[in-house]
Amino acid sequence: MRIGEIAALVGVTTRAIRHYHHVGLLPEPERRPNGYRAYSVRDAVLLARVRRLTELGLSLDEVRDVLADDAGRDLADVLEELDADLARQEAEIGERRRRLAVLLAAEPRDTEPLSPALAALLAKTPHPASPAAAKDREHLTLLDAAGSGGQELYAALGPLAADPALLALYERLDALAEAPTDDPRIPALAAELVAAVPDEVFAAISAEGQVVAGFQEALLAEYAPAQAEVVRRVMEAFMRRSRG
Repeated sequence: MRIGEIAALVGVTTRAIRHYHHVGLLPEPERRPNGYRAYSVRDAVLLARVRRLTELGLSLDEVRDVLADDAGRDLADVLEELDADLARQEAEIGERRRRLAVLLAAEPRDTEPLSPALAALLAKTPHPASPAAAKDREHLTLLDAAGSGGQELYAALGPLAADPALLALYERLDALAEAPTDDPRIPALAAELVAAVPDEVFAAISAEGQVVAGFQEALLAEYAPAQAEVVRRVMEAFMRRSRG
């Protein structure tokens, strides 16, 4: 093989190959009478190993140490290792494509990089006109990105998210945007919001563990004072029930 052919086979540039020759990672092959380098299958295997190791984040010096440790191994062993590496990469690509398929199946508004479970949950729910409901969607997205969500929680939220009665409660929360913190509607709304949440949700919240310190304060700061009081009462009830 010529340098362009081995580069295309392994998926690197000819410039990279020349650099690997220069730093001693890839031995210079013999040249044909016409002056062109003639690369063998073993050269291709070695080059593929260099590429794989650099993609894993190893420096060229670290790659050199790994290759030195592998010196003298049979070509068949190296090929089997490369095949296993390709199989792992293939599985990873398959998983990424599965996640991408879930996102593509969702409506355009839900094309953030969500977990498949949360993407499936949000795809079932109508786009909320309620600002309070929209906030809850954003909070779920944040928890999902932070790894604080989970399949059990999203599955438990499924029936609740599609319940029209929940939207009515959100609209009542929206109506408190200009209200004082002693508004008489606050206790009843907080109690109804807590009562609307199935026990399975609290069990899932308990299984997911504690909320990150400071999150509650940051969340409450996003609401108007009367709304924040409702949310505070709901969160306190959540914590009590999830512990129980």
